[in-house]
Amino acid sequence: MHQVFSYKERLHLFIKIVVPILITQLGLFSMNLFDIMMTGNVGASDLAGVAIGSGLWVPVYTGLSGILLSITPIVAQLVGAKKTEGVPFSITQGVYVAFAMSLLIILMGALLINPILSGMNLEIGVRHVAKYYLIALGFGIIPLFVYTVIRCFIDALGHTRTSMIITLLSLPINVLLNYLLIFGKLGLPALGGIGAGVASALTYWLIMIISLYIVLKKKPFTKFPLFKKLYPISFSKWKEILLIGVPIGLSIFFETSIFSAVTLLMSSFDTVTIASHQVALNFASLLYMIPLSISMALTILVGFEVGAGRIHDAKQYTIMGVVSAVLLSSICAVFLYFFRAEVAFLYTKDPKVIALTTAFLLYAIFFQLSDAIAAPIQGALRGYKDVNVTFMLAFVSYWIIGLPIGYLLANFTDYGAFGYWIGLICGLAAGAVGLSWRLNVLQKRYMATTVPVK
Repeated sequence: MHQVFSYKERLHLFIKIVVPILITQLGLFSMNLFDIMMTGNVGASDLAGVAIGSGLWVPVYTGLSGILLSITPIVAQLVGAKKTEGVPFSITQGVYVAFAMSLLIILMGALLINPILSGMNLEIGVRHVAKYYLIALGFGIIPLFVYTVIRCFIDALGHTRTSMIITLLSLPINVLLNYLLIFGKLGLPALGGIGAGVASALTYWLIMIISLYIVLKKKPFTKFPLFKKLYPISFSKWKEILLIGVPIGLSIFFETSIFSAVTLLMSSFDTVTIASHQVALNFASLLYMIPLSISMALTILVGFEVGAGRIHDAKQYTIMGVVSAVLLSSICAVFLYFFRAEVAFLYTKDPKVIALTTAFLLYAIFFQLSDAIAAPIQGALRGYKDVNVTFMLAFVSYWIIGLPIGYLLANFTDYGAFGYWIGLICGLAAGAVGLSWRLNVLQKRYMATTVPVK
């Protein structure tokens, strides 16, 4: 990471950082995408089981791993302020936090999986797949969270291409493991949807091992002596990580859990509706990787500039990120409108699921613009370490506005399952408006109180 001086140089650095992040996010997301797409070729029950399991797993993983994303602005600001001696200590404490959170999730899963699934109106086969898919994923939680910390360190230094390479190395292995374990090839048992969970857990171990090797053996990471010293647990550092990370995690949890809540509420509908909803939501989430990647790049760039006291440069990066996200998401919305039937066909050959998925994807188009505004602004705010207002806005937008509207429309109007999607659209739009207001207030405050750096 380095200071640049012209708009053209900033644009070049922005692209250099965001493109590898996008490829990395698409790669990581593709693991879940291939889980669902390949399971869809087994049968509707396996697809619905993975959909329910994923619906429970994703908000827990993204919410708690979101806490670890605080490592990115912490390291970025240390590097921007030329205080690099504090980086190894911060990363070690981040790994400790990752272990603690992993053990917490495993304990919660052991206690809650059966009661939650038993309380849902699921067919026996769907419940069986969902349960053992989650249990299989549980064996990969520790390496996944440790990898998250290491990736935050790599990305905070601006070397997002390295994260991309790690993901691209692991993705074909994940697909191969899916093929072997879902369909039972080379003498292995055909596990269906459960096999997708086993394959993902094995892949999480792989990416952790690869990332550890790179940061310990390859330049420029070796100039930061990571794990050369066994630091004792520092609760003061944990406090810094958690004070920044918990609001980030809660914000992500409120956003992702609203989608999972809708999936769980839709368990009262038939299996075809659940499967169609999950397919449409999965592809909409794939398109979300574009504004999300821009958001992550802005956390790095804004954090670096704020650490160095260059607030005007941080503001320019934010504008650049929002504009590019809106343009790219608009293109995706047009694509989705014209090719939604083809998208549905990629997931399943069941004509009933294809027809209903095509209808759901029409509503997904309206997600695009709100996400294109909200996600980059969230990333910029994290670069400022401004996270508390963001998570409150997320809670109000998604749970006070979005979910109640969706529930009312789904249960008391003729919209049925589509009512939940209208509620999601309303919540996302409210979040975009609230975040825009917060960024404007924060930037004015910084511009008024910070001495410009030449």
